Amino acid sequence: MADRTTSSITIGAGRSPIMTVIADFASYPEWAGQVKSARVLSAGEDGRPATVRFTLDAGVISDEYTLAYTWHGEDSVDWHIAEAGKMVSGLTGSYRLADEGGGTEVTYELAVDLKVPMIGMIKRKAEKVIIDTALKGLKKRVETS
Repeated sequence: MADRTTSSITIGAGRSPIMTVIADFASYPEWAGQVKSARVLSAGEDGRPATVRFTLDAGVISDEYTLAYTWHGEDSVDWHIAEAGKMVSGLTGSYRLADEGGGTEVTYELAVDLKVPMIGMIKRKAEKVIIDTALKGLKKRVETS
């Protein structure tokens, strides 16, 4: 994995309700713009999803792949590619949550590797669009729930 793209947003809620929304993969198509479907394949001992199959359409990055998740209580969740797609060969990321005043700062970090050559600048722009859309969607979903 090369460079990662990172962005943060402050959400007017505690960590627990935010993690509940993050773990509700079936609802991703409703708020995470580029996710067309997300199906939980297995759960861990804590009951949270362990592997999830995604269909993504983010313009230049459009594919189906499976991610494996590691949950760290209400503090963070990390993921990595468990089954590559036709275009996506690697994908790692995380949500990190930290108390911020009366809310929670959510930091999303993402790195995508593709099987097809793509100029780094274009790939980073696609990552940035995915992150920004997800953070804004997460904030809206949590704050209006």
